Amino acid sequence: MCDADPAEAPGRGYARSLYFPLLTSHSPFGPCARFRGWVPGCAAAWALGRGGGCAGARALVPYVPSSAQQVANVMVLLEGRSGKTVDLGSGDGRLVIEAYKHGLRPAVGYELNPWLLRLSNYRAWKAGYNGKVSFLKQDLWKVNLSDCYNVTVFLAPSVKPPLAAKLLAELPDEARVVAGRFPFPSWTPTSTVGKGLDQVWAYDMKEVRQAAQTSAEGSPV
Repeated sequence: MCDADPAEAPGRGYARSLYFPLLTSHSPFGPCARFRGWVPGCAAAWALGRGGGCAGARALVPYVPSSAQQVANVMVLLEGRSGKTVDLGSGDGRLVIEAYKHGLRPAVGYELNPWLLRLSNYRAWKAGYNGKVSFLKQDLWKVNLSDCYNVTVFLAPSVKPPLAAKLLAELPDEARVVAGRFPFPSWTPTSTVGKGLDQVWAYDMKEVRQAAQTSAEGSPV
C-alpha cells in the first residue's frame, strides 16, 4: 500500500534541506505509485521564466512547500469569494486543491517543474479531485491573468516587483491577490492574517490601483 503522502514532509523545516519525490507508476499517478529516490528541492530550484519587467533576468525560486497553517490563513483571506483562482508557482498543488475544496472554481496552478506537476496531479488524484483541478506547465510571465479573480503567490521577494507590475496591468478591479511569506513591498494590504512565517497578506486590486493613482498624482513632475 502507498498510503504515505510524500508532500507532507517537510512542513515547516524551512532551514533544512527540502525534498520531493519522483513518482513512477504503471498509470500516470495510480494507486501503485512508487517513490523512486528523493531529490533535494532547494537544489532543484526551477526557473519561472522571463518577463519584460525582469529586464530579461531569469528568476530562480526554490521549492518550499506551504505549511498547513499558511494554507489555512490563505483560505481565511479568500473566504466568501468566488471566481477563477490561480496559484502562481503552484509547487506540489496543495493551495490549488484546498481552494477547490473551499468552492473556489475553476482552480488552476501554474508550475514549470515537471516533477512538481506530477506530484500535484498525484495529490489531486489521492484527494479525489483528479480532472477537477488543473495544473499547467506554463510560464507565469506569459499567462494572461485578466480572467482571474483570486491569485495566490508564494514567491521570492525578488520576483514581487516585476510581478506587481504584471498584476496591475492584467487583473480586474474585483480581483484579490494573497501573498505568503513575503508581502508586496510597494502595496498596502487590505488585510493580513498570521504571524512570522505563517503570515499572509491580501490585496484588493481596486484599492491597489487607487493608491497607485493617488501616489502618481502627488508626485512632482
